[in-house]
Amino acid sequence: MLVQSVHHVAYRCKDAKETVEWYQKHLDMKFVLAIAENEVPSTKAPDPYMHIFLDAGHGNILAFFELPSQPEMGRDTNTPAWVQHLALKVESMDALIAAKDKLVAGGIEVLGPVDHTIFKSIYFFDPSGHRLELAADCGTPEMMKKLDDVKWDMLEEWSQTKRAPKHAAWMHDGSMAA
Repeated sequence: MLVQSVHHVAYRCKDAKETVEWYQKHLDMKFVLAIAENEVPSTKAPDPYMHIFLDAGHGNILAFFELPSQPEMGRDTNTPAWVQHLALKVESMDALIAAKDKLVAGGIEVLGPVDHTIFKSIYFFDPSGHRLELAADCGTPEMMKKLDDVKWDMLEEWSQTKRAPKHAAWMHDGSMAA
């Protein structure tokens, strides 16, 4: 079996209507589907929900559940806020800067652009507290080949030492040499 694609990615939200409006306004995502039930189809649990689906481009769907009968949503307090995030690709640096300007004009606090060598990113939070990243690729085929050549060695070293391997240190030290 080989997965063909991501069908949808689902998160919880505080308010379905607010979420749809926010993603439409700030990220130009179309609202494509809503499903609401009083019983969970997979578990048969009596748990009303609103399940909304947004078009994230190129057949990608971002979905959310509003769960009004569940305790207030939180986050994993054992994991730093920067770790759990959804990264969405934009077509260019110009698109990334335009998105940042639009978000800031909409009153949203934005971090970045942050230079990750092979892509540049901005970071911000949606109304439910989910961290989002918009990323514009800028890596060259040569950079990607260097990273591909060392991925297994890096993974093996990490699994043994739990320390960052230096195979791709060029990405962060500015040398651009492997």
